[in-house]
Amino acid sequence: MTLPTHVKLVEVGPRDGLQNEKETVPAEAKIELVERLVDAGLTNVEAASFVSPKWVPQMATSGEVMDRIRRRPGVVYSALTPNMKGLEAALAARADEVVIFGSASEAFSQRNINCSIAASIERFREVARAAKAHSIRLRGSISCSFGCPYQGEVAPEDVADVVRRLRDLGCDEIDIADTIGTGTPAKVQAVYETVAQDYPLARLSGHFHDTYGQALVNIYAALQLGVSIFHSSVAGLGGCPYAKGATGNVATEDVLYMLDGLGIHTGVDLEKVVEAGQFISRQLGRAGSSQAGNALAAKRHSSNQNV
Repeated sequence: MTLPTHVKLVEVGPRDGLQNEKETVPAEAKIELVERLVDAGLTNVEAASFVSPKWVPQMATSGEVMDRIRRRPGVVYSALTPNMKGLEAALAARADEVVIFGSASEAFSQRNINCSIAASIERFREVARAAKAHSIRLRGSISCSFGCPYQGEVAPEDVADVVRRLRDLGCDEIDIADTIGTGTPAKVQAVYETVAQDYPLARLSGHFHDTYGQALVNIYAALQLGVSIFHSSVAGLGGCPYAKGATGNVATEDVLYMLDGLGIHTGVDLEKVVEAGQFISRQLGRAGSSQAGNALAAKRHSSNQNV
């Protein structure tokens, strides 16, 4: 078994991680978080979401965040764009990458956006065309790829069907997401083996939630197949709205600790990510959910006290 020698991490904390926070997070804190993460070496940060503030009030400052962050050469700053209005806002904000999304579960699509999977993908055709016309990188994301809160099991072929649809829209990268965190290593490998028949494995990413404590083993299972792009969220920001009280996104610190232990290069400084996680946790007034992050922070605090 040969694992990838290099992994790209896509940091989703500033967008996916913060969007469900009930208390408003000031733009200044979001800007500092993005800059700390980039300073740590992360080269793809999901920093904004151009959706209606009525539905996601936490993302109302996305334009300000994108306008005020210090752009670093070689860093991709991504924004979620659900429609043409969102794309126009992303263009005005100089986003480097726009993200469109679909579901592998028909029941999830109907319950959440009141339309079929086919109709939801069709809605993005104009967005995808405009993104390409402006030479902006286009990423597609597929939710409920390993299970659905409404229909239960999701067949690998259903995921592959959405991959083909997003491929045909011109997506440069496609995320396979475990929205409710029910995936296990066998499911993960079955899905990737199926979807890789229609889309290059090198351009597929893994977005795993840790609701059932399976995120790291699922990442390892994907690594075994050669997947080399993964999403993570600093301090484990973000919950799972379909499992009350459960954690959501896998923590960047935990993923980095594992990858460092495997000798896989990321170009990311774990200590700086830990500092970023502690920073945003203080802003939110609670401890983050990263086990590695909290352990390393406690170790550093203990060392400082003993000096």
